[in-house]
Amino acid sequence: MPKKVLFCATVDYHFKAFHIPYMKWFQEQGWEVHVAAKGGMELPYVDKKYNLPIQRSPFKLMNLKAYAQLKSMIKEQEFDIIHCHTPMGGVLARLAARAARKKGTRVIYTAHGFHFCQGSSLASWLVYYPLEKILSYFTDCLITINEEDYRLAVSRKFRAQHVEYVRGVGVDTERFKPVGEADKREMKQSYGFQPEDILLFYAAEFNSNKNQQMLIRALSLIKADAPSVKLLLAGEGALKEQCQELADQLDVAGNVSFLGYRNDIDQLLPMCDIAVASSLREGLPVNIMEAMACGLPIIASRNRGHHELVHEEQNGYLVTPNDHEALAEKMKLLVHNKELRVHMGLQGRELVEQRYAIQQILAEKSRIYALFMDEKVDVMWAIQ
Repeated sequence: MPKKVLFCATVDYHFKAFHIPYMKWFQEQGWEVHVAAKGGMELPYVDKKYNLPIQRSPFKLMNLKAYAQLKSMIKEQEFDIIHCHTPMGGVLARLAARAARKKGTRVIYTAHGFHFCQGSSLASWLVYYPLEKILSYFTDCLITINEEDYRLAVSRKFRAQHVEYVRGVGVDTERFKPVGEADKREMKQSYGFQPEDILLFYAAEFNSNKNQQMLIRALSLIKADAPSVKLLLAGEGALKEQCQELADQLDVAGNVSFLGYRNDIDQLLPMCDIAVASSLREGLPVNIMEAMACGLPIIASRNRGHHELVHEEQNGYLVTPNDHEALAEKMKLLVHNKELRVHMGLQGRELVEQRYAIQQILAEKSRIYALFMDEKVDVMWAIQ
């Protein structure tokens, strides 16, 4: 009978976006791959998929139903490894797997950015820190994706058997790569832009954390000086309409393209000139790594995830969150200096190839998985 691994997260899109290479790797090792999350999306390299009513908010009663289903399924399937992701996926899976751990199932949790960190609100520390500290007792391996979270987990003595630092989920540097100047101009025209347009790109859900309003306000400050600048915003979300209204109010609607949900980010990024990011909190953002892989310089708000990826004046700039005037100044600097854009873009591409390429991250992850892929641990070790 093949061994089984369960991947669990809040929504199934999370796996399509970030974890296909790892599910493929498990199947290549002869393991049966199961996925539990909300959604009906078909995923490759999956033997069995469970659509659970997991909600992002911890206060939704539907999570109790999801927990019961998850607990029953874990008991029935007797997984060898459970790897959970996202805040609610991590909470429900670790609670539901407590009995299974006593029988030897090993539980791995990847924290894609703790909600408590340097600069977080007191409320975040009061709610999320004790929760993660308690759940660490039910975790065999805690994987952090940035140095700040790793140091925090170690210094606060989280009780997972292993605490590991892995640099995110990796970037496919063959899929995301720069194009030549002639191809860039041609691609711009194919998407309805002018060859001389300077394209700024940001892909993110429209919510309060991603903070796209900051980008729109900064654009309004440079429009007169740089009328050919276009801001491309990919994604959907609750605040999209509000951002469209703000663009109208600031008279930059003609310079902002709201692209909606896209499957062609690997085509959009190479034709752009600068990547921007305005989020208040990040773990280790894939959108920035993909932009770097495509040779784009970065202008981003200062937070732990951006700080780890953007090296000041080497591959981009960091600005204070919500300081749209500082952001506008950096935009203006790069818009008017093509040589600097190219130089910073090359630095970013080199950094991705050295530290964040999918092959390197898969090697790090497979090393961790290998720790738990032998026979199930004895009961006493599992419940420590």
